[in-house]
Amino acid sequence: MQTARTLAELLNARLAGDESQWDQPLQQPAPLDKAVAGQLTFLSSVKYKRQLTDCSATAILLKEDAVSDAPATAALLVVPDPYRAYARASREFSHEPAPYAGVHPSAVVADDVTLGEGVSIGARAVVEAGCRISAGVVIGAGCYLGEGVVIGERTRLMANVTVHYGVTLGTDCRIHSGAVLGGDGFGFAPAAPGWERIAQLGSVVIGNRVDIGSNCTVDRGAIDDTRIDDDVIIDNLVQIGHNVHLGQGVAMVSQSGVAGSTEVGAGCTIGGQTGVNGHIKVLPGTHFTGQTMVTKAPTEPGVYSSGWPLQPNLEWRRTVSRLQKLDKFDERLKQLEKKLASANREEDSE
Repeated sequence: MQTARTLAELLNARLAGDESQWDQPLQQPAPLDKAVAGQLTFLSSVKYKRQLTDCSATAILLKEDAVSDAPATAALLVVPDPYRAYARASREFSHEPAPYAGVHPSAVVADDVTLGEGVSIGARAVVEAGCRISAGVVIGAGCYLGEGVVIGERTRLMANVTVHYGVTLGTDCRIHSGAVLGGDGFGFAPAAPGWERIAQLGSVVIGNRVDIGSNCTVDRGAIDDTRIDDDVIIDNLVQIGHNVHLGQGVAMVSQSGVAGSTEVGAGCTIGGQTGVNGHIKVLPGTHFTGQTMVTKAPTEPGVYSSGWPLQPNLEWRRTVSRLQKLDKFDERLKQLEKKLASANREEDSE
């Protein structure tokens, strides 16, 4: 059971506010405008400050400059970054089920697999020959690990994850259900009347503390490896092409994709439904908003967009109608420029 006092110790927070609330038990956290007695909440943005005064929560995470606006009946945990502090505190309230203790009887594990201390392998999982599974790893029910897979300490694979042969995962990663790591990249050579498949000879190397969402695909490299560096976070339904390199701390939102052999620099963010072209290099600190079509890499870091904002249908139809006339307007403008240039020449010659 957590209290404001125990969380303050965990988060290195300064305790303030109503001392009678410091040792009261805290239940599931709640949003600032809905939290009631017995709950933890947080204020991370000044635009929600008006909700703070009337908040009924037992404990509130907030910055120093918001203390004077807080209710007198709450325990206050004063931190530099309330949202990050909440992220850490939230894990203390998690009800994620404990993994199966040991290797489930229905799991199939090759004889030469190396298992570290405290490894959990769920029902009907398959672990092929030569795999090395480090201490504290959790392999969920129905997972498949191909030959020679290496997994670092405390990494967790949720149910039904597929990790193909030769893939390496670092420590403290979380791979969610339905993800496929190390499947073939999209490599084919034209060969009339169809295509000649190119063997994908590389693998996938994933760093530490990487989080990959449900139903993502990370293709193995064609020759070199596909690489995902430390601290990358990837939402559900994301496609990573062969030989892509995601730098440290990259964040990708749902339904986005990066085509083959592209390098995305450290700290980049890729919004939902954004498509990044292949064989380009995106500079560190570049940010693409949702539905951006990245056909070539920007020449300097910044925030870039290309998706069309929402409009009422009638306005949108008018806009499209105007866009369809642009070629005609362009041609008319060129004709007018020619006439103007001709008129100027005649005037000059007089």
